[in-house]
Amino acid sequence: MKKRALKLGAFVLGATLAAGLGMAQNTGTAERIQQGGAGQSNLVREVRHELVLQPYYGVFDNLSFRVDGSAVTLMGQVTNPVLKDDAGKAVKRIEGVTSVNNQIEVLPLSPMDQQTRLAVFRSIYSSPGFEKYAYQAVPPIHIIVKNGHVSLEGVVGNQMDKTLAGVRANTVPGIFSVDNHLRVENQ
Repeated sequence: MKKRALKLGAFVLGATLAAGLGMAQNTGTAERIQQGGAGQSNLVREVRHELVLQPYYGVFDNLSFRVDGSAVTLMGQVTNPVLKDDAGKAVKRIEGVTSVNNQIEVLPLSPMDQQTRLAVFRSIYSSPGFEKYAYQAVPPIHIIVKNGHVSLEGVVGNQMDKTLAGVRANTVPGIFSVDNHLRVENQ
């Protein structure tokens, strides 16, 4: 019984640490500019926090934003229309936000695009060395597929991971193009 409780405690601790790392490394996904004083920095942090906590936000969605004073512009692509609405509502509730311009694009529902998303996901996240990204609460490599065209968005730890993710995505049959927009952390 003690071993079972100890394993459960280790699992909960591991999941908590993974969630924290996922949010800490996912900063590039939901942020475009930071200008201004401490109030602006807090607003950027709050908007990022609200976006990564959206319940339907996953690896096949890309959320980004721009803060201009107290106005927030939401950008990106999502597979679920509810996520677009929820993200806009969550950001509107943040203290200090006076307006939200929701420019998030809802991707078309396509069985072929969904198959492509899953194939690219398997190709990238099953590669040796990419398990460090796969076990995060919100994986930092986002796979956006629109009408057979793949775009990789997010943040990776180094240039080699960026290049390898693009190569792995290009190995998936049936896609028309791959745009690698991954950013390297701390660059």
